[in-house]
Amino acid sequence: MFNDVVTQMKKELHKVIVGYDSLLELLLVSFFSSGHCLLEGVPGTAKTLMVRVLSRILSLDFCRIQFTPDLMPSDIIGTNVFDLDTGTFHLKKGPIFTNLLLADEINRAPPKTQAALLEAMEERQVTIDGVTHPLCEFMVCATQNPVEYEGTYPLPEAQLDRFMMKLIVPYPDLEEEVDILQLYQRGFDYHNLETVNIDYTLTPEQIAALRKEIFQVRIQPEVMEYITRIVRATRESPHVILGASPRASVVLFQTSKSFAAMQDEQFVTPDTVKQMAFPVMRHRIILKPEAEIEGLTADGVIAECLEKVEVPR
Repeated sequence: MFNDVVTQMKKELHKVIVGYDSLLELLLVSFFSSGHCLLEGVPGTAKTLMVRVLSRILSLDFCRIQFTPDLMPSDIIGTNVFDLDTGTFHLKKGPIFTNLLLADEINRAPPKTQAALLEAMEERQVTIDGVTHPLCEFMVCATQNPVEYEGTYPLPEAQLDRFMMKLIVPYPDLEEEVDILQLYQRGFDYHNLETVNIDYTLTPEQIAALRKEIFQVRIQPEVMEYITRIVRATRESPHVILGASPRASVVLFQTSKSFAAMQDEQFVTPDTVKQMAFPVMRHRIILKPEAEIEGLTADGVIAECLEKVEVPR
């Protein structure tokens, strides 16, 4: 059942998004695992577009925040406003009170504003003037440009760790880029997505049922130990200053179960864990400067760790 749902969802996404099949699958893994996602790619690679279309398929409320250097925390979470007529304060909710929040170019805002998302991402709630306001179904999809660093504020490690996955959005290949032009030739207008006919949508009850399927996927103790050994291996690597935290173990566990469910598998296999290791841990590893100078990447470190850790039989 789960595989059929994912196939239908990807079919709807591909009405607008050309290519990126595995990337869309990982985005769905992040959503069904109740996690947040960081999309990194140069401008013009459809990062915002894929999140907008996903919100329509999931029938979720959607808000977009364009992060800028002058953006204030109150612009995100909201503030209490004094009503002259009644002589009382009332809450003016910010865009964070939604289901699917797109934080566009999140590294453009200063750390104080970035931190406004921390409580919401971790606790699914926000606190305004000492009063806590719960959030319902809530997912943050943040985008950032990996090339242009002028006027940007790199996300602190504590906030990066809140993202379940970091997905790299590459350029499309030649055939896919030609298909994009053909899509526009047929009349597609990304400014007006309402004209796109979405035939398949999910209800909250269906989403809850699919997440229940994920919970029922079994994972053997040997595979749990395999997950832990992989994460611990990143801390022991001579190329890193900081390895992946225990939260990475939990996330790797959760996403592996989600991915297995999406393949209609009853058990998590070591191969599934290997596939999830890169998007789960690449943003949780800090390389030593000399390793970066030598051209080593976080993905390279993860690949080394996967080679060293013995695979359970």
